[in-house]
Amino acid sequence: MNGVAYFKRMADYNYWANGHLYAACAILPADALYEPRTAFFPSIMRTLNHLLVADRLWLSRLLGAPEVMPLDTILFDAFGDLRVAREAQDQAIIAYLDGLTEDVLTSDLTYQSVSAGAYTMPRDLILGHMFNHQTHHRGQLSSMLLEAGGKPLEIDLVFYGRDLLS
Repeated sequence: MNGVAYFKRMADYNYWANGHLYAACAILPADALYEPRTAFFPSIMRTLNHLLVADRLWLSRLLGAPEVMPLDTILFDAFGDLRVAREAQDQAIIAYLDGLTEDVLTSDLTYQSVSAGAYTMPRDLILGHMFNHQTHHRGQLSSMLLEAGGKPLEIDLVFYGRDLLS
């Protein structure tokens, strides 16, 4: 599997995992999504918003039309609106990867950080970070869901793989 194929698979996994995450959030009482929790972005809604913000920032940089916004921006107060936007963002990431070539993937990207200066990094490292960042915060969200009375999430990559094979 070449690099582009790997990241296409990660984008599909990301879409799958986010679908399970949002389905688990949707069955919680609405107020549980906003209650303070122990995490870097201290509620389920704030963490979900942060993930969307980060993906918008990274994808906009990769597309050459960088957006600028603080990492704690609340894009959507309503869960339903946030869910629709998340699905659209995941589809935009998939579409970006569908057009990606190995030459572009192995090239560098210079971007302006939200909190620091300009950096130049390989695109494959940026994409790896983008998907790893999602996984990191979905882990936090999994704990917050349990704290809110939800069920454990089975969204590890291996579960996605099993779904593909079944």
